[in-house]
Amino acid sequence: MRKVSFAEFGGPDVLHLVDAEEPHAGPGQIRVAVRAAGVNPVDWRVREGQMLQAHPIELPAGVGLDASGVVDEVGEGVEDVEVGDHVFGEGSSTYAEFAVLSAWARMPEGLTFEEAAGYPSVVETALRVIREVGVRPGQTLLVSGASGGVGSAVLQIARERGITVIGTAGAANQDYLRSLGAQATTYGEGWVERVRRLGHVDAALDLAGSGVIRELVELTSDPSRVVSIADLGAPESGVRFSGVAGSVPDALAEAVGLISRGELHIPVEKSYTLAEAAAAHIDSQAGHSRGRRVVIV
Repeated sequence: MRKVSFAEFGGPDVLHLVDAEEPHAGPGQIRVAVRAAGVNPVDWRVREGQMLQAHPIELPAGVGLDASGVVDEVGEGVEDVEVGDHVFGEGSSTYAEFAVLSAWARMPEGLTFEEAAGYPSVVETALRVIREVGVRPGQTLLVSGASGGVGSAVLQIARERGITVIGTAGAANQDYLRSLGAQATTYGEGWVERVRRLGHVDAALDLAGSGVIRELVELTSDPSRVVSIADLGAPESGVRFSGVAGSVPDALAEAVGLISRGELHIPVEKSYTLAEAAAAHIDSQAGHSRGRRVVIV
């Protein structure tokens, strides 16, 4: 089979499309014929060697956590899916023609493989950081870097829970944020005052790692009311860095419910082929996204 792999840590140029042995499902796992794989910031952070403490790996290594596809192998003890089922979920080395998943759910009706691949890690992260930051219905949550995949999920989930959301993004994404139920403003000079004019902030999330931790603490008046998924230096300011996933099966089950009820939709901004994985990482690192990026297999 073909898969994207890297033999050394470094920039996008270390990614190569190679021939590899097919993986097989072990106990409690399934294997899928991958139709699409989600592109997440953790993918290029792992490729650069940033995440070795949280994600120890041996080289050469594959790339990718999220995938959608067709079940073609069921491991021992798995009873909730059968060969031929359409699923989405989380595993390892998902930029490949076949991948093993350790958490999955059947795809909601009407969702394409391309769309489904963008949800697993994004929804798990969104649910986790909303929980960790402790924001409650009736309060206001500030989301810095709100137009990407996690931000898109946070805005919609928060709205569904009765939480007011203020989102920051580039000028081109202001209407997009408003379409998801957020009060929107741009980042850049004067952004703190623009946020203050929109209202009091009870809690804040840093989703972009753009060096705004000090300002988020200033706006909330309490570092314990700020969580970052993108700034590894956040703990130096007393802010929690959230990088370890919670229950992915629970998150997928909640995602299925939200999607099926029409309360969650994350658009696919751009798709890439396996051979274009390096370009996908370059675009992901550049930010300014609207929704998700995926690799089509």
